[in-house]
Amino acid sequence: MRLSTLSLPASVLALASLVLAEGDSDVVSLTTSSFDSWVSAEPLALVEFFAPWCGHCKALAPHYEEAATTLKEKGIKIAKVDCVEEADLCSSKDIQGYPTLKVYRKGEAVDYTGPRKADGIVSYMVKQSLPAVSDVTAEKHDEFTKADKIVAIAYLPSSTAAPAAEFSAAAEAHRDDYLFGVVSDQDAAAAAGVVPPAIVVYRSFDEPRSEYPYPIAGANKKEISEWLAELSIPVLDEVNGETYGIYASSAKPLAYVFVDPTSEDKDAQIAAIRPVAQKYKPKLNFVWIDAVKYGDHAKALNLQEQKWPAFVIQDLQKQLKYPYDQSKEVTTEGVEELVKQYVAGTIQPQLKSQPIPENQDGPVYTLVGKNFEEIANDEKKDVFVEFYASWCGHCKRLAPTWEQLGEKYAAIKDKLVIAKLEVPENDLPPTVPFRIQGFPTLKFKPAGSKDFIDYEGDRSFESLVTFIEEHAKNPLDLPEPVKADEPAAQEPIAETKKEEAPAAEATAHDEL
Repeated sequence: MRLSTLSLPASVLALASLVLAEGDSDVVSLTTSSFDSWVSAEPLALVEFFAPWCGHCKALAPHYEEAATTLKEKGIKIAKVDCVEEADLCSSKDIQGYPTLKVYRKGEAVDYTGPRKADGIVSYMVKQSLPAVSDVTAEKHDEFTKADKIVAIAYLPSSTAAPAAEFSAAAEAHRDDYLFGVVSDQDAAAAAGVVPPAIVVYRSFDEPRSEYPYPIAGANKKEISEWLAELSIPVLDEVNGETYGIYASSAKPLAYVFVDPTSEDKDAQIAAIRPVAQKYKPKLNFVWIDAVKYGDHAKALNLQEQKWPAFVIQDLQKQLKYPYDQSKEVTTEGVEELVKQYVAGTIQPQLKSQPIPENQDGPVYTLVGKNFEEIANDEKKDVFVEFYASWCGHCKRLAPTWEQLGEKYAAIKDKLVIAKLEVPENDLPPTVPFRIQGFPTLKFKPAGSKDFIDYEGDRSFESLVTFIEEHAKNPLDLPEPVKADEPAAQEPIAETKKEEAPAAEATAHDEL
């Protein structure tokens, strides 16, 4: 029988559509009334706190749904909380930005630190469901070695034989990163071609199998962890938003090969660099990157021409760049020579700088790469610097306040400099002992010193003034404002008000 929807009340239709939407999803929607009881009952669950308007949340949504369906079959539930509808609940959970993901075990939460793609979410949560170290039987051995990109197995005479304790300690520390197992069945070890005691890592890339190369009896948590970290990074693989964190957490410099992914020669261009990557892997991490998608990143690394392939080395710790001459063809020999010189410390970084301004008449002094040391390290002056990016929304909101701060102290520029530097357009010299990780960053250098103090207060004019008064070494005596003679008659002056800065946003954003 066919029903006419016109005869149904609107409230019934709304309820029906809601039930249909929820029924079609394997993601559980939680509210204030259901949250605590639900998470307390689940041995393991993943919860997303989101806002419907959040672009990152929208990008995550299909991956989250796909992961929920896959994990449902494994007995692991996934849920979400709409922080617009459930604002009080999200506030009580100290949610600062969207999306925020948390792993719950019987009501106890820890931050989710895994990938944001479906397969990555599944892999991460499956690891969370397992013991830090799984017992691996002969029947499950082959399957277990292929269960993740990095699988570490300790083959031991017994489950308690050395170095079982140190291996377990490494597993507890890195359960989010790798999959760990132990084989104490001697027949299983023999079938795998391993003579206990031994630790073997199985990988889905590069050399598929690597055995712990040091004396196994002395293996400890630190050494095992460092060995795994080294093996977790491919000789030469793609870097993107999902994988960048792996390289950023490494102490090694990063060598990029920028290629056009549509080029017929892309694979050959990458292959030409692989021998260099294999040779120098102990010193640098090598990656290839989509030059079309990440063209702005190429410019930030001082590759000024859109000419691909291109090669550049970046010291991630000091944020220094060493680009390959773009007027030359990128060859295996040329890249190896640049890498060789970099490792030997015989080449200088290429520093980017805007031109030094012809005048500095404004209340805020404009710093660039070329004049930073001269001005910022002047020990006769107190110097307060805003490090900013032109695209940063927080920086735009701070700009009028920073100008106001400059105006307040304009009369004593010889004692106190209020300055700004646009970080994406200017590299800090190698001698500067810090790097800028987020925008805006505010740093103050007292007179008589070359050491900078981080400003970590709120960004109101009053708080900035208070900070200066507390840390400045030079006297801050300002001249009295000059009063004009009062005219006999005065036209009414229209009242003007400074536009107030928008209220601080309730959520954090991804502006770095």
